[in-house]
Amino acid sequence: MKRSLFIVVILLAQFFSYSQVFNCNVDVISPALQSNPAINEIKTSLKNAIIEYVNYGYTWTNDKFEKGEQIDVSFQLKLDTKQGDNFTGTLQITSQRPVFNSDYNTLLFNFLDEDIVFTYQRNSPIQYFEGQHVNNLPDIFAFYINIILGYDYDSFSFEGGTPYFNKADQIVSICQNGSEPGWKAGDGDNNRFWLIQNLLQPQFASLRKAYYNYHIKGLDKCYQNREECMQSISSSINDLMEIHSSRPSSFNMQLFFNAKSEELIKIYQPSEQGLKLKMFNLLSQLDPQRIKDYNSLKSN
Repeated sequence: MKRSLFIVVILLAQFFSYSQVFNCNVDVISPALQSNPAINEIKTSLKNAIIEYVNYGYTWTNDKFEKGEQIDVSFQLKLDTKQGDNFTGTLQITSQRPVFNSDYNTLLFNFLDEDIVFTYQRNSPIQYFEGQHVNNLPDIFAFYINIILGYDYDSFSFEGGTPYFNKADQIVSICQNGSEPGWKAGDGDNNRFWLIQNLLQPQFASLRKAYYNYHIKGLDKCYQNREECMQSISSSINDLMEIHSSRPSSFNMQLFFNAKSEELIKIYQPSEQGLKLKMFNLLSQLDPQRIKDYNSLKSN
């Protein structure tokens, strides 16, 4: 009997260590709401429900992730208003992956969604109904989980994230008849609708190519040959001029630099002055809103 129980425990341990896709960190805050035991209980319940939903609530991919291969994701849900079980707020989403043969993690996705509207009852699980728009909260998280998976797979194989981006696009389509904001073209320029539309449009194909080359031919090769690594990263950034020429300051270009601006400064800071100045000129064109940050590349 003990041996049978031991075998079951081992099998369960193997299942969870090899099937969990995400290392999920969740923070629920409410600076605008009055602090009281009821609000604190809701935040704790909501945090636990989100972690359970992301890690075990649905089979997001059929691929198996071994221990150490899981995708690091972070969600910070800020509750702004509460009326009964109805909430509004914002959601900060970030994801990262390790760089091959190093202890460095690179940021893949970094976005603040300001159109968070949902209903939640304390101590309730979050349930996703694929193909139906039943509850906005699970649909929002399902959308971003597929976006995160798409970016992660794109960083390992050219356009490898397409199946997950297509799933995110399907979620947007299903949510078109909902009343909640963030899903429709008319809800703003920088929302879920435009995020996925731009990802899948042919006009942004060079961005996904640059994304792949930046990681797999750039960062992941730095341990072998730093010079070739730098050349690949520089070439990837230069390829973005094609999009800049036709779609300057487009939403998805902003998302790329939301994730990569600080990293690029750190990468090129030790370089010789000619390369630093070249990258300053390029980055200040592609990402003018952060030109003050890139100014550090002009210094000796």
